[in-house]
Amino acid sequence: MTTAQTEGLIGMLIVLGILVLLVTPAVIGIVRDRRMDRQIKAAQQHRGTSRRLARTV
Repeated sequence: MTTAQTEGLIGMLIVLGILVLLVTPAVIGIVRDRRMDRQIKAAQQHRGTSRRLARTV
C-alpha cells in the first residue's frame, strides 16, 4: 500500500465514523418512538377491552 492509499483509507474511515456519530441519535430516537407507539396502542386496546367488559356486566 502506498502512502496515498493509506491516507485515503484513513480519510474514508474518519468520514464513516462521523456518519455513524451523526446517524446514531436519529436511530435511537426512531426506536424510542416506535416503542412508545406500541405502548400507546397496547394501552388503548386494553382500555377498549375493559370498557366492553364493563358494559356487559
